Amino acid sequence: MRTFLKVISYIFHPIFIPVMATVGFFLVTPRLYDFNFKIDVSVTVSIFTIFIPILTFILLRRFRLIDSIFVKDVKQRRIPLYLYVLLLFLMITKVISKSLFAELHDFFLATLISSIACLILVLFRVKASMHIMGMAGLVLFFIVLSITYQLNITFALSILIFMIGLVGTSRLYLKAHTFIELIIGFFIGAIPQVLVMYDWL
Repeated sequence: MRTFLKVISYIFHPIFIPVMATVGFFLVTPRLYDFNFKIDVSVTVSIFTIFIPILTFILLRRFRLIDSIFVKDVKQRRIPLYLYVLLLFLMITKVISKSLFAELHDFFLATLISSIACLILVLFRVKASMHIMGMAGLVLFFIVLSITYQLNITFALSILIFMIGLVGTSRLYLKAHTFIELIIGFFIGAIPQVLVMYDWL
């Protein structure tokens, strides 16, 4: 059981959420994009939000500035969050153009706001679950897409909502977070998505 829940925590680590959102966006949007263009954008997002953070985690762990990729100690979250905020800012200013990817741009903008909120909490030594923050943002993003384009993705949304519960269970079982930290993470992830994408609803 512990191994299974640990795998869930790895699969739905916050650094993977932007790529899930990007690939999901290209799969469900009725907008026509060239296949090679979609691959290029997805790879670029992967570089910014997965590969650079992983390399940074390796370096930080090498210099003993963090204990693990899950960064359980609230003080150790500062440097990774500073980097993540910077990378998300570069994404919305240099990669995900508002004119080309309106909804996806808003997702990244909301994720940036969520990450800044999480960083502010960390500065006050308050830890929120970034796993739940990412999952909540992802679910709200696909709900907005389904409403905007009148898409029937109820099954996919059901799975994602189930996964929020499973990820939350894994974080509690592994004693990485308290229930309050999960709730804080959920609202930090969901509220910016609703506010930023209000025009799409």
